[in-house]
Amino acid sequence: MKTKKKILLVEDEENFGSLLQNYLKLSKYEVDWAKDGNLGYSAFMKNQYDLCIFDVMMPNLDGFSLAEKIQKKGSKTPIIYLTAKNMKEDILKGYKLGAVDYLSKPFDIEVLIAKLEAIFNLESNGEHLSDKAVYEVGNYIYSSNTRTLETSGFTKKLSPKEGGLMNLLCQNLNDVTPREKALVEIWGEDNYFTTRSMDVYITKLRKYLKEDPRVSIENVHSSGYALRVS
Repeated sequence: MKTKKKILLVEDEENFGSLLQNYLKLSKYEVDWAKDGNLGYSAFMKNQYDLCIFDVMMPNLDGFSLAEKIQKKGSKTPIIYLTAKNMKEDILKGYKLGAVDYLSKPFDIEVLIAKLEAIFNLESNGEHLSDKAVYEVGNYIYSSNTRTLETSGFTKKLSPKEGGLMNLLCQNLNDVTPREKALVEIWGEDNYFTTRSMDVYITKLRKYLKEDPRVSIENVHSSGYALRVS
């Protein structure tokens, strides 16, 4: 019998917290709901959770401070933050404090359920979220946990190949990503057809990155590509 995933929900809004807890339970998750950060911390210290959902704006102890407290205990439990804020600085702070995703209120609960399924599917396939990275590229934030590229007013979920290519470019930010390395790691082989395919994906990434004119992907003759921020 498949064991239910256990979630800690920390949300101070009574009606929304109750609604979200019930919806998650209907989606076959086991859910503990704490109504402020201090209660959330107590619950976390008493139980084992597969994932946490923290509201950011709460009395007594906000979601970011709660995350800092539990991380000081050595926790690497993945966190989804819920917030009315949509500032780049807050999003970056959330990712640095264990976020695997970040939802701005109001949001569709079905979107949250889909994100949970994606996160737990990654784990079941042997991928460790804590080993992944978040990159800041100009005004963009790229999370390799969820292959999500976002900036103000724009969010794009990348395909596996787009995400793999974006990872390599980010790892070599302002430097050259060798063409051969990308082809072998992402496509499995280096030939004429895979080279043309990668060129198509580079064009797609350029389109996604056009919101910030400082960001560009340059062709480096006979070498590869370079993701640059001027």
